[in-house]
Amino acid sequence: MINERIAGLIADFKRFSDWEERYKHLIEIGKKMASMDESNRIPANLVKGCQSQVWLHADLVDGKIFFQADSDASIVKGIVALLVSVYSGSTPDEILMTKPTFLEDIGLREHLSMSRANGLNSMMKQISFFAMAYKAKMQMQK
Repeated sequence: MINERIAGLIADFKRFSDWEERYKHLIEIGKKMASMDESNRIPANLVKGCQSQVWLHADLVDGKIFFQADSDASIVKGIVALLVSVYSGSTPDEILMTKPTFLEDIGLREHLSMSRANGLNSMMKQISFFAMAYKAKMQMQK
């Protein structure tokens, strides 16, 4: 399932010939992302290491993690929306086993400033942290 989402994302970005079009598409992805519940826009959900404000919240439902996210910067919101579209609805193991190589495949990493690249790494660390924490919680409940 997660691999299908990644394949769709890669195909989606290959439709665009240059990075200006891809950035516009990235911003559109951010605009189309489901709104984050206001109750989750709290300091505890801020991703540390991002220059912009990025909120990331996760819930475990029936063994799968569902993410909500938001950002106050349009490109960063698009980036976090990409990550949510790939990883949300997956099991902790699927998340931990799926490295974000798709970001290179669509050419995103090479077009990010140093501060945005650091923010992206912080978002991925937070997603992995949620996956590890929920995996441990599930194992304790067995």
